[in-house]
Amino acid sequence: MAVGIRLNLTFSTVIGPSCTFVGIIETIMQSRPALAREINKSGHTPIQYAVCRNQTSVIKIMLQHDRSLGYLVDSSQEDSPLLVYAASRGNIDAAQEILVHCPDARYCNGAGLTILHQAVIEGHVKFVQFFLLNRQLNKLINMRDNNGRTALHHAVRNCNPKIVRALLDHPDIDVRIYDNEGRPAFWQLIEAKDSEKSLNWIEVFMLMSKADPQATSFYVRQVAMDKKNEKSKNQIKSLTTAYTKPTSLVAILIAILTFASAFSLPGGYSIYQETEGLPVMARKSTFKAFLISDTLAMCSSLAVAFICILARWEGLEFLLYYRSVTQRLMWFAYITTTVAFATGIYTIVAPRYLWLAILIGSLSVCLPFLTYLIGNWPKLKLRYRLGPVSSPISLIRFLKANLFDTV
Repeated sequence: MAVGIRLNLTFSTVIGPSCTFVGIIETIMQSRPALAREINKSGHTPIQYAVCRNQTSVIKIMLQHDRSLGYLVDSSQEDSPLLVYAASRGNIDAAQEILVHCPDARYCNGAGLTILHQAVIEGHVKFVQFFLLNRQLNKLINMRDNNGRTALHHAVRNCNPKIVRALLDHPDIDVRIYDNEGRPAFWQLIEAKDSEKSLNWIEVFMLMSKADPQATSFYVRQVAMDKKNEKSKNQIKSLTTAYTKPTSLVAILIAILTFASAFSLPGGYSIYQETEGLPVMARKSTFKAFLISDTLAMCSSLAVAFICILARWEGLEFLLYYRSVTQRLMWFAYITTTVAFATGIYTIVAPRYLWLAILIGSLSVCLPFLTYLIGNWPKLKLRYRLGPVSSPISLIRFLKANLFDTV
């Protein structure tokens, strides 16, 4: 027995990362085939090591000598077969080699998790795609585990849009299979609390809303509103405080800048006796535009600053209204500040360097639009990728108010 253990340890050592001893493995399989079934101190057999390391040449040799090795299970890991081992690590080549020699190899463990379940749980997108393209494995796509959950249930709960999209694109997928608690796959989004309102959560929500609009509308009408009301009771005060502090700081900064620029006018003041103390550029239209935009920027930013001071915890509706108003005022202040800067520079520089004045003015005016594009790029990219959604009006409003405009 001691000799067998030593030989088995040698077997496991030979199946190393470099796998340069294929000939030795073949010799062992010819002379001592029983060693392929020996387990080491960790409870693993040599072929399990080969599968975990995706060493197809080793797997091929061992299965050519003994096909029954492809049907071994690991009793220490819920009776996990080799295919589940391959799926858990995303080793497509190993799984293909096993299926070539053992097309009827066991495909699920003691917990009822199939190779598709395992690949979805571990997030191996390429393995899931390999599975879906393999006609030999198509019968497993809607198979349920011991909790009644399909692979789609797990993909939705993990908020993995790539896997969810791949599963939904398969013609045999059934989105209305219920688990042991009577919940369809869509309802796994409710349990994905840590991922809620992330871009992945939103994308999965949109994908599932196309596939199962009935469950989506029910979710929108009841569950989402209940969670929103619960959140308003427990977190609304902290959300209000977290939003008012940075908003008021930026608003005060803009107010100070615009207030100071109003008294340091472009071109300065006249020193001649008849017009002493009057702005030199007072007759220019760009100067008048500077004064108007500067005044609007200062007034809107001051309004935001005082609204932040007066803000109190009044409920979720108040926070949403307050956030909407202050956001619009802040954007207006931002735009008018850049316009004031552009017109002020143009007033001074244009008489001598018109091209430079136009360049600076154009960059300044475009800055708010570039800011919006950069800040919302992930959302814009997601909307483009999802394309038009044929959903009820209530769903569209819900997504706009509660998902894309996160608090």
